[in-house]
Amino acid sequence: MLITRECDYALRLIRNLSTDDVTSISKIAKTENMSNAIAYKVAGKLEKGGLIESVRGNRGGYLLTRGADKISILDVYKIMEPNGAINECLKDGEDCPLNTGDKPCAVHKELDRIQRVLYDELGRKSLLEIINENQF
Repeated sequence: MLITRECDYALRLIRNLSTDDVTSISKIAKTENMSNAIAYKVAGKLEKGGLIESVRGNRGGYLLTRGADKISILDVYKIMEPNGAINECLKDGEDCPLNTGDKPCAVHKELDRIQRVLYDELGRKSLLEIINENQF
C-alpha cells in the first residue's frame, strides 16, 4: 500500500473544498502548489468517484457531494487507488495459487490482517476531524 502523490493531491483538494463554498480548480492548484493539469485530473477522478461535483457558470468550480465530516482518507484512497493492496494476492479478483481452502497460506492470512488494520485506521477519522485537529 502506498499513498501516491496523486492521492495526496486528492486529499488536499478535498481539504480545500471542505468550506462548503464553490471553489475553482485554479484557486486550489495555486493554494496547494500543484499544476492546473494535475488538479483537473485529480478532480476528474474524485468526481467520477462521487466525492465532488462540478458547478458550471461564471462562478463555477467544485463542491463536495457530502460534508468533510462524512469523508475519510480511506474513501479518497479507494477512489484514487482502486487496486491498492499491500500485496498482489490481496487485490480484488486475484486468486493466489498458494492460498487454497485445503492448504491456506499463513503469509496471505497475516498480510490480509495487516491490510484490514490499515483500512480500519484510514477510515477511523473523517477529514474534518483531521483538519480540525491538526490543521492538515
